[in-house]
Amino acid sequence: MTISETRLAQIASRFVELEARLASGTLEGADFVAASRDYAELEPVAKAAAEVAAMRSEIAELEAMLADPEMRAIAAEELSGLNNKLPEAEHRLAITMLPRDSADSRPAMLEIRGGTGGDEAALFAADLYRMYERYAAEQGWKIELISANVSDIGGFKEVVANIAGTGVFAKLKFESGVHRVQRVPVTESGGRIHTSAATVAVLPEPEEVDVEIADNDLKIDIYRASGAGGQHVNTTDSAVRLTHLPTGLVVIQQDQRSQHKNKAKAMQVLRTRLYDLKRAEAHGDEAEARKAMVGSGDRSERIRTYNFPQGRVTDHRINLTLHRLPEILEGPGLGELIDALIAEDQAKRLAALGE
Repeated sequence: MTISETRLAQIASRFVELEARLASGTLEGADFVAASRDYAELEPVAKAAAEVAAMRSEIAELEAMLADPEMRAIAAEELSGLNNKLPEAEHRLAITMLPRDSADSRPAMLEIRGGTGGDEAALFAADLYRMYERYAAEQGWKIELISANVSDIGGFKEVVANIAGTGVFAKLKFESGVHRVQRVPVTESGGRIHTSAATVAVLPEPEEVDVEIADNDLKIDIYRASGAGGQHVNTTDSAVRLTHLPTGLVVIQQDQRSQHKNKAKAMQVLRTRLYDLKRAEAHGDEAEARKAMVGSGDRSERIRTYNFPQGRVTDHRINLTLHRLPEILEGPGLGELIDALIAEDQAKRLAALGE
């Protein structure tokens, strides 16, 4: 994908204009916030465009120098190096210019549910949660547990958490789907390998203005929380069940001892799920185009297998297998998988633009 000189000049001009507006001191409130956001989004594009423009200008000068017998050898050597570097710089620029998902910079809600496999699936769900927890720590993100339904042997039947930081949804959005594990369960005395699964959903968190929830669209039930034996059980009516009448979505929150905190967290979860529905409807017209990207976004799609006997992890969408299962589950190795998924998505979107 070759970017024209006219387009490079337009990017540079727009960036200079934004810099001048922000430096003028005349912007206030929402105007300042909007200009700052535009500046932050355009900055990497402008830097990449400036690099390409400088290389092209230098190549033109060196090509002119080839006519000088005394300078020809030096110019030819430098020209060869620049001609090799220019396609990489143009590729980096093209990637920065790809249409952005408006939710990429958002924090995200992580939901993991044990699927087929009973107790073993719940233990695997807990392994996945710890993997994302460690990866988040490595990225400098903050992870906050919202609710957890703990199984009898310590796994998670369901766990929901909020992850806040820079570029959370952009990096984690390809994690949504069915994760499969193949291993000998701790409860298996015969040493047989079992296959079980957990479902991961990563949802971008909306701002309040993105999703309006009318009071008369909500049914709120308050009741006494229940818990498994040995766990703390509230002795007051503090558990909250929210039902969103137009969609039928139900959110139950009982982890906090305060009714007020449970309602606030339940509203956070409900707002995020409604925003996800809204995004799905908006993307409906793009469904065919999205099939060409990495994964369909369908959370019933099997995306990855973690094979313990062979110590490998396979991502089925990009046919990538890494024989580093312990490192991936510890968090740091997950970055290689995520980077590969992002690179594949970028490559496919660039190819689609060129068609």
